[in-house]
Amino acid sequence: MNGVIEGVYEPVQHHWFHCEQQVDCKDSWLPFSREDSLRLEEAHKHGETRGAEEVVVSTEGRRFDVRLKERRRYAVYWEQPPSEVRRSSWFHKGDKDNSYTPYPENTSLVLEEAYMISVTLNDWKRKLEIPTGETVVLHSRKFMTQQQTIPSKDWISLPSASEQNRPRTVKRGLEGISIEIPEGEPYQVDHLVFMVHGIGPACDIQLRGVVQCVNDFRGASLSLLSSHFKQSQDGAHMGRVEYLPVNWHQVLHGDATGVDEDIQRITLPSISRLRQFSNSTVLDLFFYNSPTYCQTIIDTVASEINRLHHIFLQRHPQFTGAVSLTGHSLGSLILFDLLTNQEIHNTDEKISSVSSPSEATSINFESFEETLRNFGLGEFFKMLTKEQMDLESLALCSETDLKDLGIPLGPRKKIMCLLKRWRERARGPEQPTPLSDAPSTSPVDFKNFDIGIGQVSIVYPQLAFKPQAFFALGSPIGMFLTVRGLKRIDPKYSLPTCKSFYNIYHPYDPVAFRIEPMVVSPGVDLPPMLIPHHKGRKRMHLELKDSLTRVSSDLLLSISTLRGVWQTLTTLPVNTLPPVARVGTTAALPPQESEEMKNISFGMLNGGRRFDYVLQEKPLESFNEYLFAIQSHLCYWDSEDTVLLLLREIYEGKGILL
Repeated sequence: MNGVIEGVYEPVQHHWFHCEQQVDCKDSWLPFSREDSLRLEEAHKHGETRGAEEVVVSTEGRRFDVRLKERRRYAVYWEQPPSEVRRSSWFHKGDKDNSYTPYPENTSLVLEEAYMISVTLNDWKRKLEIPTGETVVLHSRKFMTQQQTIPSKDWISLPSASEQNRPRTVKRGLEGISIEIPEGEPYQVDHLVFMVHGIGPACDIQLRGVVQCVNDFRGASLSLLSSHFKQSQDGAHMGRVEYLPVNWHQVLHGDATGVDEDIQRITLPSISRLRQFSNSTVLDLFFYNSPTYCQTIIDTVASEINRLHHIFLQRHPQFTGAVSLTGHSLGSLILFDLLTNQEIHNTDEKISSVSSPSEATSINFESFEETLRNFGLGEFFKMLTKEQMDLESLALCSETDLKDLGIPLGPRKKIMCLLKRWRERARGPEQPTPLSDAPSTSPVDFKNFDIGIGQVSIVYPQLAFKPQAFFALGSPIGMFLTVRGLKRIDPKYSLPTCKSFYNIYHPYDPVAFRIEPMVVSPGVDLPPMLIPHHKGRKRMHLELKDSLTRVSSDLLLSISTLRGVWQTLTTLPVNTLPPVARVGTTAALPPQESEEMKNISFGMLNGGRRFDYVLQEKPLESFNEYLFAIQSHLCYWDSEDTVLLLLREIYEGKGILL
């Protein structure tokens, strides 16, 4: 009987699940990976001997902590309501359900006890009433049902007798259940990538937030590592890449700034939904051009990146890899401005988190209490010292942190002003004075660097690390630099602390702009580098288009023989990307392009390499560019071609080839 001895009871195998709420407000139970489930089960068994002591288990790449006694799953890096966790062994599913739902643990214990008695005594047709008031019938080892009762409050119409009596399927254990258990993530993290979103709270065409989009990006990365770098993974040369979301929109539009309230007072009542959408998305571009809110955005992004970086190092003490930054849309411009204003530190000098007062050792500030008293904040000294705060730790706080401490709006603004002045003095006398003390009606000052980039004059915080690479997705950087008055970027310019830069865009993206034409010599018309498809080289319709173009060119040159035309049709196109170089070498250009491009200087923004990269449009998109324009701006989060380009850059320096 399928390896089961009649009358012999075998304990059920448990698997751990967590609950996620879907868009339609329905609960969906998702399984942990086998590795995480085994860790939870082992901790559960050991935890039974610890009494009331809480047991915490890190799961899903250490991004979530599960508190076993509480049966709750908590996000570590971002804010998210805790979700319920179950040690599952019995499941049920109705005809209209998409997946099996685990019973509560106490119900599963009752069902398992009844099942054990039935197996031992070979006594079936046993009926059990569960806490929901429904009845579970154990017909045999493999066939069990639950008599379904539809509460009258859920009736849309009077249910028929068949609907009222239609039983639900009951399963014991995971055997025979079509549940996809996710693959576990490698323990080793080779690289860390922070991803900054663009305008608005939604990041893709499905109107999902940055956390969900980054989760998809991370999943695509794990899949491509398994398929394209499998040989290196089997040889234990590589682990995985961790991607963490950076959310700044919530702080900008939160209660701390009050900007939403101010905008709402002046918003017209007509077309309310469209105006609400515009206020929460498009206005972010205007906020970034405001000295006041630009400072808020920059401070939020930098402090959030440093906070996440600090937490990551605490949870991965053996991490020795590099860190990169990725920005989408306006997020890429924020990162570009932030990286442009990073300061080069000596290798033996410790970089502070966010321009902390430790950088200003030459500044003779008074004691903590005296400083607060001089700013009219003496009454908050005891509150802050109770939280073990000093001037250095105070400088690491955002306005949201101060609000959480219970500090009113007026004093919060005074503290933020104090910190801004402190950072200004820490940067030295050569830096221009910020506009914090200037009247709100004064003209905007601009900071002009040697390369000619004009930016709103604000105080730029420093990152706690030097990024390996910066990836701009669907970026308006080129357009913003142009409207700031910059016509050409000095080829000698490079980001002070970041050696690699990639400008990645979709050809139909209405927000994206090129940057290479601002660096190469005037008059040079050079197409961007075409990103290969993750499953091959070019898409079929682009191959056909290139072939027809070559045929047309050859016909115009009066090719006299059919053989010449046939050779043109069958000639494969050149590689769309240079091959990945090994450590200590330079990637060679495609043979057909090397002669044309060897005398072209691409500047030092990407170490002398190309940095404009274009995705291949899909066949359907090529039929109507305008129809897919907005969608193309939101396509980067689920683009495996983009993910593969990031992985090439990350692992190229490690000598790992595709």
